[in-house]
Amino acid sequence: MTAVADLMDYAEVIERFDPVLGLEVHVELNTNTKMFCGCENTFGGEPNTHVCPTCLGLPGSLPVVNGKAVESAIRIGLALNCEIAPWCRFARKNYFYPDMPKNFQTSQYDEPIAFNGYLDVTLDDGEVVRVEIERAHMEEDTGKSLHIGGATGRIHGAEHSLLDYNRAGVPLIEIVTKPIAGTGERAPEVARAYVTALRDLLRALGVSDVRMDQGSLRCDANVSLMAKDASEFGTRTETKNVNSLRSVERAVRYEMTRQAAVLAGGGTVTQETRHFQEADGTTSSGRTKETAEDYRYFPEPDLVPMAPTKEWIEQLRGTLPEMPAARRKRIQTEWELTAEELRDLFNSGAVELVEATVAAGAKPGDARGWWVNFLTQEANAREVELAALAITPAQVARVIELVASGELTNKLAREVVKGVLEGEGEPDEVVDKRGLKVVSDDSALLAAVDEALAAQPDVAEKIRGGKVAAAGAIVGAVMKATKGQADAKRVRELIIERVGA
Repeated sequence: MTAVADLMDYAEVIERFDPVLGLEVHVELNTNTKMFCGCENTFGGEPNTHVCPTCLGLPGSLPVVNGKAVESAIRIGLALNCEIAPWCRFARKNYFYPDMPKNFQTSQYDEPIAFNGYLDVTLDDGEVVRVEIERAHMEEDTGKSLHIGGATGRIHGAEHSLLDYNRAGVPLIEIVTKPIAGTGERAPEVARAYVTALRDLLRALGVSDVRMDQGSLRCDANVSLMAKDASEFGTRTETKNVNSLRSVERAVRYEMTRQAAVLAGGGTVTQETRHFQEADGTTSSGRTKETAEDYRYFPEPDLVPMAPTKEWIEQLRGTLPEMPAARRKRIQTEWELTAEELRDLFNSGAVELVEATVAAGAKPGDARGWWVNFLTQEANAREVELAALAITPAQVARVIELVASGELTNKLAREVVKGVLEGEGEPDEVVDKRGLKVVSDDSALLAAVDEALAAQPDVAEKIRGGKVAAAGAIVGAVMKATKGQADAKRVRELIIERVGA
């Protein structure tokens, strides 16, 4: 059998096999309390301080369903074009693990709250791939194990383990795709694009902060390969808890090349869970993957079934915001953006800020230019998020207005913005305090022009001789003399007039 470390060249993988994906995304909801108890639902905190008898699974404690979590689950299902079950219930998923204090997880099995949906995903070149959704069901999160000692941070080789149950019982929605086939060499890209689109949709719904770095959005990537002439899917592996968009793509690609090498060497792929290694982009074996029968599902006896009414479902449908794909299309049309400009805008995280600046009176192109370019540079220099900068969209719109009216040059405008960022007041106050307004008095400009011409008589002669481009040197001298506060266009006009060119 081929060693796990052996990999097949990616081009050969695509030539010999067809990849099939299945993506399971776990989303922690941002409800105030946990799924089945009143404990605070917040990230972090001192270990084992957000716990109670219910989420610790103590004898005699009884769960109560979080109504807000059910509402969020229905809204997610509607946004994913799913059918909403008229009747569903929870089940017990039985397995032992130290961070599962009850030795079972309260989840949904054969009766999920949402099913049979889809999400259209746009790739970088504009191709649209429809990813079909099998189900979106409700469950609770587990606690966290911290393995101390050893080189990997995992249980193998650790000296001891610590358990924090603060996360136990946090509301989760698990979104499971149907098998994604036919994507060929673009399978890793499709996986990343799907998780990206899903993250954006969940953020728009406001049901989760979708912080992959904090585990509130986690992806389990199932990958299998089937020979070109095969009619059945191959054996799958499940790479657990991949926690970044880039890592989703890398994990899928690595598993494709690893499994292909195993199959080409005459071996068989083991159905198992695997762990993704961020450092080198590889996966390592975890445990043999259980089947549904191994979990011994049975209906949760302590919770009554749920039956969302049609009226409630339609009421929740009315709360759905503009979906990200529709929003992107609208913005691209209204703001006349190319596909590249649209991608850069969304990647910058400045969309809401640009929209607010436009709403304050700025033109879309001007607003986008300030936020995506200069202000992004300022945020990077200050090591803060763009939205955390000490300047509002209304203030940016005012700076843009001052430039459009001719009261500021672009260079002066940047100084004004820096003043606002430093806490010196509103844009107009910074202009006054720093004396940054454009010099528009022709008499003052002519004095500076005459001085510059006198200092560079050879340049003046060139201009008189028809070499108008030489005026740039005089313009530069005037701008320096006026500390950049002159209108360069007007200065050039005065130079031409003065030398009689």
